[in-house]
Amino acid sequence: MAEGRGSTLVHLLVVVLSLVAFGFAIAAERRRSVGTMFKIEKTNETYCSYSSDVATGYGVGAFLFLLSGESLLMGVTKCMCFGRPLTPGGNRAWSIIYFLSSWITFLVAEACLIAGATKNAYHTKYRGMILAQNFSCEALRKGVFVAGAVFIVATMILNVYYYMYFTKATTTPVSHKANRVSSTVGMAGYA
Repeated sequence: MAEGRGSTLVHLLVVVLSLVAFGFAIAAERRRSVGTMFKIEKTNETYCSYSSDVATGYGVGAFLFLLSGESLLMGVTKCMCFGRPLTPGGNRAWSIIYFLSSWITFLVAEACLIAGATKNAYHTKYRGMILAQNFSCEALRKGVFVAGAVFIVATMILNVYYYMYFTKATTTPVSHKANRVSSTVGMAGYA
């Protein structure tokens, strides 16, 4: 491992897993379930027929790929809590900032993905016949999976910077400052 660079394999895996999750999130947005209202003339019942449930699978896939990328990075860095201590300085400060920011964006992305997948599955599978006058077919709002995709990209970028500054903070040797009280400049003390 080069000085302060980190493992290229870890960088590559985090980026690839995040990009796959991004692709799944975009695919889920494009394949959301759309409801069509039908009316049975004989019984005067109205029901909604929804398109395929592919978006739910894509949403769950994006959720799992992002989770695996975050788990990989946190496993390698030992979640910044265990392992070698970070060297005091700017690298440690940036590492902490990027760590907290990446966790916030990760949680928001996961919430968007799982909420979108759940809502999409609910409309697709559990909507039945209803006797109502003002009846409309509910569908997942546009942009839920796109919001997840945006936060996936933000998480990926923050994770790359977090790992970069984390490795700098763990591989940089601690600089020892001279102790001013017992400095050996060559002057003898007066007694």
